[in-house]
Amino acid sequence: MAAIKENTRSSLILAGRVMNEAISFIVFTILDILDFILCYTYKVIDFIIEAEWKPCYCSSTKEAITSSGTILVSEQGESKIVCLTSSSKLHLEEISDTLYTRPSWVAEVSKSTVNELKCRKVDNAAVILQSCERLKNGSVRSTFSVNSTIVEMLQGKMGGQKSHDLTPRWSDCNCDTCHSWSSSSKDSLFVKVDGAKENVQEDVIFIHGFISSSAFWTETLFPNFSKAAKSKYRLFAVDLLGFGRSPKPSDSLYTIREHLDMIEKSVLEPHKVKSFHIVAHSLGCILALALAVKYPGSVKSLTLIAPPYFPAPKGEQAAQYMMRRVAPRRVWPPIAFGSSIACWYEHIGRTICLVICKNHRLWEFLTKLVTRNRIKTYLIEGFCCHTHNAAWHTLHNIICGTAGKIEGYLDMVRNSLKCEVTVFHGKDDELIPVECSYNVQSRIPRAHVKVVENKDHITIVVGRQRSFARELEQIWKNSTN
Repeated sequence: MAAIKENTRSSLILAGRVMNEAISFIVFTILDILDFILCYTYKVIDFIIEAEWKPCYCSSTKEAITSSGTILVSEQGESKIVCLTSSSKLHLEEISDTLYTRPSWVAEVSKSTVNELKCRKVDNAAVILQSCERLKNGSVRSTFSVNSTIVEMLQGKMGGQKSHDLTPRWSDCNCDTCHSWSSSSKDSLFVKVDGAKENVQEDVIFIHGFISSSAFWTETLFPNFSKAAKSKYRLFAVDLLGFGRSPKPSDSLYTIREHLDMIEKSVLEPHKVKSFHIVAHSLGCILALALAVKYPGSVKSLTLIAPPYFPAPKGEQAAQYMMRRVAPRRVWPPIAFGSSIACWYEHIGRTICLVICKNHRLWEFLTKLVTRNRIKTYLIEGFCCHTHNAAWHTLHNIICGTAGKIEGYLDMVRNSLKCEVTVFHGKDDELIPVECSYNVQSRIPRAHVKVVENKDHITIVVGRQRSFARELEQIWKNSTN
C-alpha cells in the first residue's frame, strides 16, 4: 500500500513538472514576442515625448578591445576608439553580460534569419579588429563583447559632463518621495538612524534586499530592540541607490562599486563609523560581503539572511548560471515567475514599473483602504518606490554580475576576517533555496546556519521580528565578548 502511494505521488510530481514545463514554454514564448514589440513601441513613445530615445539592451553586442584608458569598439564593419576615464573603465569591468545576453526562442529565430546576410560584414569586422591589434603593437589587453548601450552610457559620463542625470523619464515617478533629492544639493542615500545618540559603543548597518527599502528593518526590527540595545548600539538602515527615498540617477549602471561608494559616502564617512556589525537580506548579502572584504578589520559580526549563492558548475559562465537559477523562466512557483519577468524582459519590466511605480501613491492608498490600516504598508511602499533603470541594472550587475566574485568574497571572509558569521534562512523559501546558505557554510566552515521552519524569503524576518531582534542582540553581544 505504501509503495502504491509513493508511486502515485511520484507520478503526480512528474506530471506537474511536465505541465509546468509545457505551460512555461507557451507563456514565455508569448512574453518573448511581447517584449520584442514593446521595444519598438517605447522607442516611438520616447521619441514623441522626449524627442529622443535611449538605447536599450536589445541592440546587438559590439566587439571591444581595451588598452590603457581606451576602448576600441567595432560593430558591423565599423570601428572607432573611445577614450574612457579610469572610473568608466572600472564600470566596464563590473557590468554583467546578462544585461544583453538573454537567449530566447524568438531572439534565436530572428537572428538565424539574418546571419547569412551578415557573415561578410562580420568577417570584415574581424579583419578590422585584427588590424587594430597589430597597430597597437601588443598594447591590447583583452577582447570581449559589450552592448552598444553600455558604451553610450559610459561616453555620457565623460568629457566633464555631470555624473548623474537628474531628469526623470516620462515613465518614472516625479513625486517628492522619489525625486526630491534632485532639487537639492544632497546626493547621498536616505539613511534612517536609530538607537544610541550619545555614548555610542557600537554601530550596526542594515542592508535591505532587491526591490525593498530601509523600512524592511525600521518597521520590523527597530521597534523591537530592547532599551539596553538601543542605548548601546547606533542603528543605520539605508535605502540603496535607486530604491526608496534614495537618489535614482537615470544614467547610473548601478554596479557594486557605485552601491558601495554610496554606502561609504552616506554612512561610514559622515557618521565617522570605524567598526560595525552588518545585517543583510537577500541581494543585500552580496553588498555586505563586498563591504566586509573592503573593510576586513572593521567588521565585528556578519549576519546574512537568505544569501543568493549558487556555485557555478565547472565550465559554466557564473553570471548566466546565476540568472537561470534565480530566474528559471517557469510560471510556478509565482515568486520564480515574478523574478523571471524582472530578469529576462527589459521592456515588460519597464511597463510594470510604469503601472506600479509611477502610481505608487495610488497603490499605497488602496492598500490602506482595503486593509483599513490593519496591515502596515511598508512592504508595498518599498516594492513600489524604485525606477526600472535602477531595478534592471541592480538585478543584473549585482545578483548576476557578481556571481563569479562571491566565492572570492567568501574566501576572504574565511581567511582574513575573524568576525562571527551567522546565516538565517526560511525553510519554505521558494526564491532562494536553503541550499544557498549551506553553500556559504561550505566556504566558511565557522559560519553558523539557522534554518527556520515554516518561514519563506520575507517571513524569515517579517512576522518573527521580536525573536529575531533578540537573536541579533545575542550575536552582537557574543561578538563583543
